[in-house]
Formats: sequence, C-alpha cells, structure tokens
Amino acid sequence: MVTISQPSTNEKSYSQEDWKRGYESQKGEYSYWIEKIEGHIPLDLEGTLFRNGPGALDVHGTPVRHPFDGDGMITAIAFRGGKAYFQNSFVKTKEFMEEQKAGKMLYRGVFGSQKPGGLFKNIFDLRLKNIANTNVIYWGNKLLALWEAAEPYRLDPYTLETLGIDYLDDTLKPGESFSAHPWIDPHCKMDNNEPCLVNFAIQPGPKTKINIFEMSPSGKLLRRHSHDVKGFAFIHDFAITPNYCIFFQNPVTYNPFPFLFGLKGAGECMSFEKDQPTSIIIIPRKAPYQNVKVFQAKAGFIFHHANAFEKDDQTLCIDSVCYGELSQLNNEGSFKDVDFSSISPGQLWRFTVDLKEENVEKEMLDPWVVEFPVIHPQKVGRDYRYVYLGATHNPEINAPLQGLLKLDLQTKERQFYSFAPRGFAGEPIFVPKPNAQKEDEGYVLVLTYNSASHTSELVIFDAQNIPQGAIATLKLNHHIPYGLHGSWADQIFIPES
Repeated sequence: MVTISQPSTNEKSYSQEDWKRGYESQKGEYSYWIEKIEGHIPLDLEGTLFRNGPGALDVHGTPVRHPFDGDGMITAIAFRGGKAYFQNSFVKTKEFMEEQKAGKMLYRGVFGSQKPGGLFKNIFDLRLKNIANTNVIYWGNKLLALWEAAEPYRLDPYTLETLGIDYLDDTLKPGESFSAHPWIDPHCKMDNNEPCLVNFAIQPGPKTKINIFEMSPSGKLLRRHSHDVKGFAFIHDFAITPNYCIFFQNPVTYNPFPFLFGLKGAGECMSFEKDQPTSIIIIPRKAPYQNVKVFQAKAGFIFHHANAFEKDDQTLCIDSVCYGELSQLNNEGSFKDVDFSSISPGQLWRFTVDLKEENVEKEMLDPWVVEFPVIHPQKVGRDYRYVYLGATHNPEINAPLQGLLKLDLQTKERQFYSFAPRGFAGEPIFVPKPNAQKEDEGYVLVLTYNSASHTSELVIFDAQNIPQGAIATLKLNHHIPYGLHGSWADQIFIPES
C-alpha cells in the first residue's frame, strides 16, 4: 500500500485484470479468528462490523449479467480485546435454496441475468428472486439482510444462520418491501430524543407510492405514512433531517415490454432522460404529514446521499453523489469489461433548498471521483463537517475505487490514502471512539481487495489522520467479492466455542 496525500499523475492506476478478479464468486463459508494482522487492533474498538454484497457472481456456472444480481452474502468481523473473529454466510433465501437444490439458475435477474435456454425460457417469467444482497443492519435486536425490492431476511447475529423472512412484527405484509438504505435519527425529537430508524419502500407504477416507516430501538413501529408521486420513480436512497424525509426522483422513464417478453431484465428497461430535471420531494416526518413540497433541479443521476440538514427554518441542505448521466445497462458482454473512461463519474454536490422562496441552488463540494459517502452516526440529519468516501486513485479520472478520501467541508482540506496499484476499496464505515469529543475522533474501517494475493483485507484507520495509513490491517484467508453496504453494531457477536 502506498500513502499519497494528493495524487497528481494521470497514468492509469490499476490493471483491468486485477480489478476483475475481485468479482470472482466466493462459494465458501468460513469462521475463524483472524491471525494475520499487521499493526495492532485498538483495544477500544469493540463491536461487530457487518457487510453485505453479492457473494456469488454465477449460479451453478451461469454468470450473472450484473453484480447487483448476485446472491447476498453477509460478512461479520467481531472485535474483542484487540482480537477479531471472522464469519461469512450466504443469505439462504427461499429462491437461493431452490437453485441450490436444482443445481441451475431458476430465476431471471433484475439487472439482466437470464435463465439458460433463450427467449422461450424467459418470456413472461416475472417471478422475483429475493437476493438480499444490498445492506445489513442490527436493529430491534434483529440482524436483517436488506434488498430494496422485497422483505428483509433475518439472520442469527452470532452464527449468521438464516432464520427466514421477517415482517418486522407485522409492520410489513407479505409482498411489501423495505428499502436497503435506512437512516438512524440519533435524537428523534418526536420520541424524547431517543434514536429512531427511518426507512422507506417504493411501490412503482405509472403513479408511484412512497411508504415511510419509523421504528423504535426495540423494533416497534412508531409511524407509517404513504405518499403518491407522479410518474415512475427509481429511488435507491433518501435523506432525513429532524423534520423531513427527502427523496430525489431521478429523471428516468420505464418501458416494461422488453422485460415482459424476456428480452431484458427489469432494471435494463429504464431510460435516463438527461434533459429532464430531478424532482426533490420533501415530506414532513410529523403528523399529519401534509404540506409535501416538490422542487425541480438539474441533478443528474443519484444513487447515494451523504447527509442532509436544516440550515434554518426555511433552508435545507442535501449532499449527494451525482452522476452526469446513468450509464445504461445492457445485456451484451460482461460487466467486467466496463470501460471506466466512457462512463460518467460520481462527484459530491450540495443542493440548497429554500422552502419559502421555493428555489434550489447547487454547488460542487469537491471534484474528486467518489462513491459510498459515510459520516459520523451522531451527525445524521444535522450540520456536519467531515465525510468519508471511497475514491479513485487519481482525483479526476473515473476508475475503480482504490482509495479512502476524507473531506473537511469547513476548511475544504482533503486527506487521502491509496491502495493502488493492486488494491481496491469498498465503502468506509466510521466508528466513533468511546467518549469522543470531536466529530472525527474515531476509526474508519475499509474492506479492501488485494489482487496481488487474491485475498481481502480489513484496514483500520485513525479517522483524524488518514494519510498515515493503517493502524491495523487484518488479512483474511480468502477473498470477499466487492460488496455494497454495511453497518457497525456496538454488540460483540462471537459464537460460543
């Protein structure tokens, strides 16, 4: 690993072949104490890191067309007394187990994966496979694997055994979904400043319904309300403040017929309308949930938001990773052959919404090519200073994520560490130190892929000094395919020996 404060070279920082290997399936399920450690795990880092992502990029030899179609695999690394315990397990959904028994692919993928046998094996097959591969959270004393188009799956946090679909104490009805991007309001003013989980679900169609859920730390449903918005909506993430839920409705249209006739996956049937504005939908969190406001802005395409906050009674700020356009999915060739230089880069922008004057202003916070923004959990929905992101090695060249970037939004200072040329980075997770006094007083955990050894490594940084490199590097005995999202739990989940 090479520490770089400000890369300036325009040379390619990686090998495409190295990057591809990180998308090889990991069919093994393991549990062991991690023994290969460089440096020392901080003694005050105690709890469990959970991560989720596609563990299998093929189904019994049939490759998926897009990693988003891969079966979900949960990874857990529990920390206690300066030691770390690793586990991984597939989320054994009903559909996953059916395909395991059949020894072949039985379900089409949302993002283009087709069953073997051609058109007549896929036409009019609209069954949805719950791949449970996007996020994992511990809330209400339950470990939940999330995928935005279906119900959560519950797992045992100690063993990662799949326990089955969880309807969240009848919060959900069979067939209802629960998004993979919940936010936790650290001090909900409607609940005596207790923490509150806020999440949503989309019911798409010519008119789209947004369902919003708010849940107590015990998992009890506190509030639920629904709102209709015009047109088709593809919304992957949202943002919250103490008073509002904020949704960016990307400018896309949807033609279902190629999916119906077995020609494309459902996700491939979206078309990005680059000349159309994004609708910013602002929904009150307090009953009676009226006075919903909708604003228009040129925002490109957004997967993820870093944070939102209320600047004053009439001004909201939303910080988001924006793309100039959505690179259209197609079912020709392999996703592993993507030309990064030909697709739009993601960059961090701020949208300032004046609720009274009803206008929106936007500014780029930093031009570095980034994804997966993460902040201090106590700053969710509040004004904040620091954001941590997966970043490219070269600031303005689109490429795989190979570094960790810390941005100081107050001073505009950057701190950066690169894993190039043979390392590739995932989403960072910020863990506050116990009794921390400063916003950046904590640790940043990044699960990386080391193509030189074809293994994954968990790298632990001091959040106040990213360029100094790893405090500790935990080397796994194998690789974990590139993942999507994860979370930190203060509880230490280690199975009994």
